[in-house]
Amino acid sequence: MIQWLSQFHPVMQALIGTLFTYAVTALGAAMVFFFKSINKKVLNGMLGFAAGVMIAASYWSLLAPAIEMSAEFPGADWIPAVVGFLLGGAFLWIVDKTLPHVHPGFKKGEQEGVKSSWQRSVLLVLAITIHNFPEGLAVGVAFGAVAAGIPSASIAGAVALAIGIGIQNFPEGAAVSVPLRREGLSRRKSFVYGQFSGMVEPVAGVLGAASVILFRPILPYALAFAAGAMIYVVVEELVPSSQEDEDHNDISTIGAMLGFAVMMTLDVALG
Repeated sequence: MIQWLSQFHPVMQALIGTLFTYAVTALGAAMVFFFKSINKKVLNGMLGFAAGVMIAASYWSLLAPAIEMSAEFPGADWIPAVVGFLLGGAFLWIVDKTLPHVHPGFKKGEQEGVKSSWQRSVLLVLAITIHNFPEGLAVGVAFGAVAAGIPSASIAGAVALAIGIGIQNFPEGAAVSVPLRREGLSRRKSFVYGQFSGMVEPVAGVLGAASVILFRPILPYALAFAAGAMIYVVVEELVPSSQEDEDHNDISTIGAMLGFAVMMTLDVALG
């Protein structure tokens, strides 16, 4: 697969990688054709697993390379990583506070961001779409780093990141489509809305790859930006959602440990 990918332009590689992550989101959304609800313990474990994958990817695939690349540029090595990381979190915070959306656990009438009269189903999809943007960006920047000639970057590492993001996208797809089904939508509509939340990833991936190829000096900042945005999602949404059931929150903790181990293994083995 890595040899096959290497024949394409890095932007096309990013598109292929993020189309894969989108496809896994759609696969997760397809669970609505088989289940009308998800066991709370299973959902907690899946959300915890997703959190673990994103935490590991943020360091192994994004922050560590950002710090290493910073040595090529004037100034302290830690500045691009810290600045980019904080900007990524700030960006997600601003989007979270402005774009109207609701999370699956919200009661009817509750929403975040600017007040809107949009249908609850649309607001549910927007919540996951917001969170999927930094994931696509991370994959795109990883492929762009290879084209930029960064010694620590490799197609294998970018593929490992895409696989890790794809794995954790499965529960996210299900976490959108199944609640929509409970809200009364048909299985087909629930699936369509659920998979739609992942469509932003190819867009973000192409933008990320193209940006770092055209503007190489921003690469360390871009990697750290994606990491900061993903950590924001983990702390703001995934961890609290996975810990809502106090009787079974150990399951989400175990899931997080497993997710971190899987992503770390992928990055070290392939990257």
